[in-house]
Amino acid sequence: MKHIISILIITFFIFSCSKKEADLIVINSNTYTVNNNFENAEAFAVKNGKFIAVGTNKEIQNSFTSKNIIDAENKTIVPGLIDAHCHFYRMGLQQQKVSLEGTKSYDEVLQKLVAFQKEKNTKFITGRGWDQNDWEVKEFPTKEKLDELFPNIPVAITRVDGHALLVNQTAIDLSGITKNTPVSGGEIIVENGKMTGVLIDAAMDFIKFPSTSKQEAIQGLLDAQKISFSYGLTTVDDAGLSRNTIELIDSLQQTDDLKMRVYAMVSGDNQEQINYYIKKGIIKTDKLNVRSFKVYGDGALGSRGAAMRKPYSDRENHFGALIYSPERYQEIAKQIANSEYQMNTHAIGDSANTWMLKTYKDVLKDAKNRRWRIEHAQIISEEDFTHFDNILPSVQPTHATSDMYWAKDRVGAERMKGAYAFKDLLNKYGKIALGTDFPVEQVNPFLTFYAAVARQNTEGFPTDGFQMENALSREETLKGMTIWAAYSNFEEEEKGSIEVGKFADFVILDQDIMKVSSNEIPKTSVISTYLNGEKVF
Repeated sequence: MKHIISILIITFFIFSCSKKEADLIVINSNTYTVNNNFENAEAFAVKNGKFIAVGTNKEIQNSFTSKNIIDAENKTIVPGLIDAHCHFYRMGLQQQKVSLEGTKSYDEVLQKLVAFQKEKNTKFITGRGWDQNDWEVKEFPTKEKLDELFPNIPVAITRVDGHALLVNQTAIDLSGITKNTPVSGGEIIVENGKMTGVLIDAAMDFIKFPSTSKQEAIQGLLDAQKISFSYGLTTVDDAGLSRNTIELIDSLQQTDDLKMRVYAMVSGDNQEQINYYIKKGIIKTDKLNVRSFKVYGDGALGSRGAAMRKPYSDRENHFGALIYSPERYQEIAKQIANSEYQMNTHAIGDSANTWMLKTYKDVLKDAKNRRWRIEHAQIISEEDFTHFDNILPSVQPTHATSDMYWAKDRVGAERMKGAYAFKDLLNKYGKIALGTDFPVEQVNPFLTFYAAVARQNTEGFPTDGFQMENALSREETLKGMTIWAAYSNFEEEEKGSIEVGKFADFVILDQDIMKVSSNEIPKTSVISTYLNGEKVF
């Protein structure tokens, strides 16, 4: 008997020694790997921050041992989610300002401002999130009530899309502008010969905001990270950052205070920054990737700043506007085309999309694999879809479900045929990158997933979905939030799927978003978020 026990002990010892040591093993999971075959797996192993094996429970447990084993109890696991277009830093800073998201009237906005000032007693009131399209009176507010409530304190509150600003007279006086101040690429709205306090796009730049302290900036980044990890985001594409902010992000990542992976789009609205980064070249670490410029082509549809080929259907002889002259876009594009950098342009109106697609084609010639992106690609003329054959569409599905109540009034039935046309764009390019544009929309990526698949609001409206011919399948949507988003960042070899050799970024969910009924998708919650195999939420 002793002899048999000894043999068993020796056999077990030899068998154990033959196993490789992993830092982490996950078993009993319903893992969507998002590999080329979109395969499922039961288990995987992690070592030094990367996946080293993916397979069945038996395969992983027979080959690896670890002091850290997670029994996923058949929970769904997906690759770390990537938001292909957001404003991570801006969202973080917003946590320190008055939040106006979800307000249902101008009076409610005013109430929030009064309550905020009573608590904070700031010298300059700033905030973001109002949207007149959500109010019963769907007209831009005016500054009279702001002037009454805050006669001596400057107030500047940004519309939800970031393309319109409401200011009081004190803020106007500080800026030195008048109703006659010339504006290129924007508008100072005047009614009855007086400024209303609403500034559109480039006109917003006249307002002198208080500078952000370094501590406020750091806190904003850390706040944004905490919120993003709670929703399963492990990479964010921050669209339009200054050199100072990028360098702050890098420094915080180096000390490991900021763990979030950031694909940084340098603000292309500053020629000095374009020159600096093109000369410096691509900056790439495991956490930071600086290789693109974000340029504004036009404004937003909600504030009628999007550049249209024909007048807005609900405002006579109004076309919106390009932010810069056509010649300026050519100059920027040529300079970027002669570098290794990517150009990512905000284009919402059909005129902006037409011009930017033409500009891209002119400067890129037949260059392959440049992956230049059109951000939003919201209203596309029928003949322009063909130009997405080598121009990558980067869209935000919740824009469709936010705008569907009034978009037709803005552009008319004919132009709506090419609006929010995600499936048509996917069919032309073969891939599509998905994001939220937060804080314009909510951070929650499961609302992105739901809007792409069901094209409804969370109350199930409209019953048959909004322009369902352009809905995406669940597989296409998950790819758009993982591997295709990684591809849009030139990072598909290191992230975006659960495969050997890639960063061990993954998310454990409380339900299977690929199988639950569509109305259940928005209720999805993140159980845990892992970055490099380390639990960060």
